[in-house]
This record gives sequence, structure tokens and C-alpha cells, in this order.
Amino acid sequence: MDLLWYDYANLALNGLAEGLLIALPALAVTLVFGVARFPNAAVGDFVSLGAFGALLAHRASGGSIAASLAGGAATGALGSWLSWKLAFQPLLRRHGLALLLTSIGLGFVLRAAMGLGFGHEIQLFDVPLMRALRWGPLVVNPVDALVALFSVVCMALVFSLLRFTSAGRTMRAIADDMDLARVVGIDSRAAMARMWLLSGVICGVAGLALGLKTQVSPEAGADLLLPAFSAAVIGGLGNPLGAVLGAICLGVFQELSTPFVGFTYKIALSYVVMLLVLLWRPQGLFNRVQGVR
Repeated sequence: MDLLWYDYANLALNGLAEGLLIALPALAVTLVFGVARFPNAAVGDFVSLGAFGALLAHRASGGSIAASLAGGAATGALGSWLSWKLAFQPLLRRHGLALLLTSIGLGFVLRAAMGLGFGHEIQLFDVPLMRALRWGPLVVNPVDALVALFSVVCMALVFSLLRFTSAGRTMRAIADDMDLARVVGIDSRAAMARMWLLSGVICGVAGLALGLKTQVSPEAGADLLLPAFSAAVIGGLGNPLGAVLGAICLGVFQELSTPFVGFTYKIALSYVVMLLVLLWRPQGLFNRVQGVR
């Protein structure tokens, strides 16, 4: 079946919403990599944890999206901070491979704990049906618009924090040169704790967005892990803006490829694109910035 221009335009709009969702865990990945110097493989599980926190707050508040947002962000931040204190901080001086393996094991532990606590069945947010937004032949799902809004606001706040606050400047200084940051009196452990809190908040917001767009389960966030890592690599590991741009490009590319490869295989394209970028431009399409800038 031949597709018309507006069919591709609608696919691109869907891809933009998907890319903005992927951008949140990709941003969390690149923040941890830039400051702590290892890829956190438990990011997807923090997203699932945030989704359950948002779902519990949603039900307790009678369906308030604001309460869901606060619940997801708080749960993600708490889970991330506890993981830092209990799992990662004791291994801080070890090789990055030890931290990576720890994050993989932590992901399995979090998934099992969520399965024991909430069950493995799929759960949904009780969101009322809304009429699709239309501009001529272009159609936007209201939930996609809400997810995009959450993502854009969250990323704007994160970039503002990194650029304009003392906490953000200390994180950037440690990302640039940890030894020099220590020499000038920056408390690297306190800065890392703040980074883990920020990463957890981002994952919590991503959990709410994922739950609204799809479903909530212990395994739901793991489906975002490969696209998030791919986006971070495409944009340049350690470059937050590059991770966001890489996620948007990846989301649009995946959706536009759906008519040709099918829905089942579009996620595998994340892996293919990541490999091609690593072969052609290992520093990422948007250049690798040393640390978090």
C-alpha cells in the first residue's frame, strides 16, 4: 500500500513523541556516564520504579496527574539515591567495569523486587478517553502530546540546573576533571549524590510518561534501555544535548521505518544504528563533549 505525504508526516509526529520519551532515560544515561564514568544498565529499571510510584500516587489522589508526576519523580529519586549509597558509592574507586556489572545486577534485583511487590501483570493508568488533536490530515494522540510536554519541561529544567546553578556547575566540573575539582575543594561525593538524585528524578518522570503512553510492569522500563543507550551513543556519550537530539532522531527514524520493517523489528534498528555510528563516528554524531556541559 502506497503512503501519502501526510501518512509519513503522522509517522514523523509519532516518532517525535517517541523520541522525546526515549530522551529522558538517554539523558539519565549520559549524566551518569559523564560524572561517574560508567554506563548505568539499571536505568530502565529505575524508569519502571518511577512508573509504579506514579501509578500509586495516581490511584491514591483520585487520578491527579500532578500527584502522579510528584510520586514518580520522588520514587525515582529515592531509588536512585539509595542505589548510589548502597551499591555504587562503596565501589567508586573500582574500575568502571565493576560498576557496570553492579548496575546489571542491580537491575535484576529491582525487577525481582517490583515483581514481588506489585506482581508481573500489566497495569494501566485510569486515563479518560480524549479526542485526537487534528490539523487537517495531521493527527496527534493527546497522550503523546502530554508525554512530549512532560519531557520538554523536564529537560528544560535539567539543562537550566546544569547551566545556571552551583550544583550543576560542580557536576560539570567533576565531569571535566575530577582530580582538579577535588584540588579546588569541590566535594565530589556530594556532587555525585546530587547527580544520582537528578538522574532518578528524570527516570521517574520517564516512568510516568511511559505508563501513560503504554503500560506499567516491572519489565516495562527495560524496553527503553536499548533505545536510550543507542540515543546516548548516537549523540555522544557524556553530551546531554547530544543524547536528546540522538533520541529524537532515533524515534523519528524508527517510526518512519515501520511501514518497511514492521512494528516488531523497528526497535532492533536502535542496535543497528548504534553500531553504524560506532563504526563511522565513535564520538557520536553531535561530537563528544568531555563530561557534562
